[in-house]
Amino acid sequence: MGSPLSLILWNNVVVIVFIWLSITTIHTLQTEATRVFDPVLGRYAFQSYNKHNKTGFLYNVRLPANLSGIGVDTVRFRCGSLRRYGAQIREFSLAMGVTVHPCLERVLIVRQNLGEQWSPLYYDAYNISGYQLVSHVLGLVAYDASNLSSTRPYEVGLFAEETPIKIDFSKVAKINSTNIRVLCASFDSDRKISISPQASPNVCVTEKNGHFGLVIETLQSPPESTRVSGLKIIIVSTIGGALAAFLLGLLVRALLVKVKKRSQLVEMERKAYEEEALQISMVGHVRAPMASGTRTQPRLEHDYIPPI
Repeated sequence: MGSPLSLILWNNVVVIVFIWLSITTIHTLQTEATRVFDPVLGRYAFQSYNKHNKTGFLYNVRLPANLSGIGVDTVRFRCGSLRRYGAQIREFSLAMGVTVHPCLERVLIVRQNLGEQWSPLYYDAYNISGYQLVSHVLGLVAYDASNLSSTRPYEVGLFAEETPIKIDFSKVAKINSTNIRVLCASFDSDRKISISPQASPNVCVTEKNGHFGLVIETLQSPPESTRVSGLKIIIVSTIGGALAAFLLGLLVRALLVKVKKRSQLVEMERKAYEEEALQISMVGHVRAPMASGTRTQPRLEHDYIPPI
């Protein structure tokens, strides 16, 4: 098993990776959620349409409980009639001259109101700083209506070449003050957002179909690159701190091992002194073993007296 400090290091690394993956996963899920709105709502619009529905009449689309809070209406036109007469589809005013491309004969237009619950999710997926959403997100999506039994509706484009399409947010705006500068936001399919002035209070204009909302300016947030750099600095600092703690732990461990070996050596020397049958005496300030006085005394083996 590794040391406790090494386990702490690996735990820190795992936590950092988990947080990073969680942030990335949340943003990915938000982005994917906005991408499936149109196909899912389009399929429900096609399923709700039947042969008894009349051309040019607006019909409400019933959605399942998991999409509660979203309002969807649908209407079918002949491409030529839409160009000649235009249309009023809830908040969207299509003037004469609107073209559909490509269009074989008929077009099915789906109006979306993402409501209180889904509008912030759609807006947050674009990751824009410096603005706050103050209305529901409204969508206008067009499909080829030549085959209403299709399970995969084919999306087409609406283009206002002469007079722009007007969008009235009066009934879906959430503006608390008249002194706030309100702007129009257009959410493009390529994950970009365009900001433009209002044509009149709570009214925006566009030259094509898409998703739209009202926003106000807020305190400028740090750019995305700055936030990412800050996150990288935090991650690197955390990993560096954990690594430094790990190396410090190794150094402390090495010192402890050295001290332990030194203690064992002293203990061995102490035991050796205790087991040695030598007399210990002080020589100055040093203890030293001294041999006992057991030297054999000289004696004559014979009574020999040397001659004088």
